[in-house]
Amino acid sequence: MQIDDKLLTKLEKLSALKIADEKRQELEEQLSQIVDFVEKLDGLKLDNIEAMTSTTSGGTPFRLDESVKSVVFDMISKHAPNSQDGFFIVPKIIE
Repeated sequence: MQIDDKLLTKLEKLSALKIADEKRQELEEQLSQIVDFVEKLDGLKLDNIEAMTSTTSGGTPFRLDESVKSVVFDMISKHAPNSQDGFFIVPKIIE
C-alpha cells in the first residue's frame, strides 16, 4: 500500500496534527515502509504456532515470602543527625 498526499492529509486531519510541508515527502515514505512491513507480517503462516507469554521455559521460580532483618537501616541511622526507634527525627516545618 502506498501512502500518498491525499491519505496523508486525511491522517493529518484525523490525528489533529499539522505536518510541515518539508516533512511530508519523508513521512509518506516512512509510513509506506511501515505499512509494507505490516503487510509482510500479515502474510506469515502462524496457524500452527502457539501464542507465547514468555521467552523463558518453566516459568518464574518462586521464593518463600520471609521477613529478613536488614542491617542497612542500622548503618544509615549511625550517620543520621537524629533518629529514634527506627525513625529519622527531623525539624518540624508545618505548623
